[in-house]
Amino acid sequence: MGVSIKDIAKAAGVSHSTVSRALRHSPLISEETGDRIRRLAAEMGYVPSAIARGLVTQSTRTIGLVVTTIADPFVAEIVRGVEEVALDHGYSVFLCNSNAQPQREIATVRILRENRVDGVIVTSSRVGNLYLPMLEEMKVPIVLINNQRAGQYVWSVATDNVHGGRLATEYLIELGHKRIGYLGGSPEVSSNRDRLQGYKQALKTHGIQYDSRLVTKGNGRMEGGKKGIEKLLALSPLPTAIFCYNDMTAIGALRALREAKIRVPQDMSVIGFDDIALAAYVEPPLTTVAQAKHEMGQLAMRMLLALLAGEKEVHNIMLQGKLIVRASCCPMQTNY
Repeated sequence: MGVSIKDIAKAAGVSHSTVSRALRHSPLISEETGDRIRRLAAEMGYVPSAIARGLVTQSTRTIGLVVTTIADPFVAEIVRGVEEVALDHGYSVFLCNSNAQPQREIATVRILRENRVDGVIVTSSRVGNLYLPMLEEMKVPIVLINNQRAGQYVWSVATDNVHGGRLATEYLIELGHKRIGYLGGSPEVSSNRDRLQGYKQALKTHGIQYDSRLVTKGNGRMEGGKKGIEKLLALSPLPTAIFCYNDMTAIGALRALREAKIRVPQDMSVIGFDDIALAAYVEPPLTTVAQAKHEMGQLAMRMLLALLAGEKEVHNIMLQGKLIVRASCCPMQTNY
């Protein structure tokens, strides 16, 4: 058994309430008495109970973080950003996995609330604005990072995927490419639709006819990229450049192109999206559109802290992607 407030009170010769006030730095007791009791508590090895403190303050100093999958390297940087800000402010983080399943996501958030977390952050939500009617019932703030469901949510941090899709495609156009493929992600997620929209916008701006045959779907994972590129390789003539939904898709595409004896970037340029750590270490190193993953985690946690503090002026945050040029793209070869 650990040291209790009762033990400290007995050793200090004061009441339980005096010890409790001293440990909470209450102004109702003198500074001298407070210092003496806190010093005694430290010497006795007293560790405050988070559960007991929560019963008094109605706060557990914990937040729930729901991710699509812990296997996604994109998620790791978001988690790091959330944890850094949370720990700096004395909060613990419960990490949960939704497997990108809407019903599991909802169930996980409800379980977190039943375990009395103070707030919840959800990455790549498949539920999105369906949380709006639940907020009054759940009575905890919920912040979404990169919401994947159509419609606006009241508190969210996201990357402008339309802008990012346009940025990637325009870079390939600047290199002289006109026959550009889009190897997408899951059709039902909004980030895929938005990046495809940016791709179409860039083509239109530069007077390039959109060709639906150059668009194929993947699943956001390496195997989806490998299968998707195989469909594009069946076209004649081949695309000279491929914009991939994300870096994991692009890495799968690089594998398929290598097996097909198509050189990257000499024969075909490839660009990804996200800038995961692995992107710089594949061969060739991957040109990509970087999302501010670490910053998004930090901003989401700061937004949650503002909501917990009762701030009224809390607004959605939209971040711009940044082009990271490496070796997987080059000017279109005129002899190809």
